[in-house]
Amino acid sequence: MVLQISGERNVEKEDKNDKWQRLERSSGKFLRRFQLPENAKVDEIKAAMENGVLSVNVPKAGAKKPDAKAIEISR
Repeated sequence: MVLQISGERNVEKEDKNDKWQRLERSSGKFLRRFQLPENAKVDEIKAAMENGVLSVNVPKAGAKKPDAKAIEISR
């Protein structure tokens, strides 16, 4: 199974002064594809965007949180 994320970015920046005015425009489309693991729960995928950051949560079947393990650091 492949997860495909696509979007479009449009940015417009304007600088003004009493003597001049500058306007910059940039735009572009993007597309990313991710190979999902075999045990991914496709029906439970969730996505959220906050402050321009896209977060995608793909739960896996049979996944459990690992136990915490203490590691001794030598000096």
